[in-house]
Amino acid sequence: MNNYAIPEGFAALSEAAPRVLQDIRYATHYNFIGRPIDGYEAPKAYLAIPAAQALDAASREALGRGWLIRVFDAYRPQRAVDHFNRWVLDDGDTAMKRWFYPDVEKAELYALDFLGRRSSHSKGSAVDLTLFDLRDGRDLDMGGPFDFFGPRSNAHWEGLTPTQAENRRLLRELMVKHGFSPLESEWWHFQLVDEPFPDTWFDFVIR
Repeated sequence: MNNYAIPEGFAALSEAAPRVLQDIRYATHYNFIGRPIDGYEAPKAYLAIPAAQALDAASREALGRGWLIRVFDAYRPQRAVDHFNRWVLDDGDTAMKRWFYPDVEKAELYALDFLGRRSSHSKGSAVDLTLFDLRDGRDLDMGGPFDFFGPRSNAHWEGLTPTQAENRRLLRELMVKHGFSPLESEWWHFQLVDEPFPDTWFDFVIR
């Protein structure tokens, strides 16, 4: 198969969910590894069509409430997951530790449910996101950044302020309403419940 061919059943978010902001961190140096990740040759997001349609519906409701959805990651090539797994084994590569995992060791990331040998993202139905407030011109305060590997990323972390807890609730409520299920260990991660490719992990390159 051509590694650059977009499989049937996938759509670019720029077309399928045009109201969604795209801030694709793995195509940049601003991520937990500190350099672009394998398979991300452009800062573009794709999803399986049903997931893209559900996200578009969520974005329509969000806009009516004064928010935009900001997506950090959507479909993730398997080669990117493989890159993460090689990185975990390299004890000397800790360039971004102080920003993304200051209180845990890389070897703990599997047990803490932040990384895995495979990812639901590679099936095209998972998305990492937050809410951008059009009135304030900034993201809602979620009490911690995307891809922070530590307890504060747990959806119901006890250290949240009332405002932060409410913002996480609003995000979760919005996404669940539109057919996604949350991940307890990562407040930003949601997966379509009725995913179209439950047993297929894709590896086409994002370009």
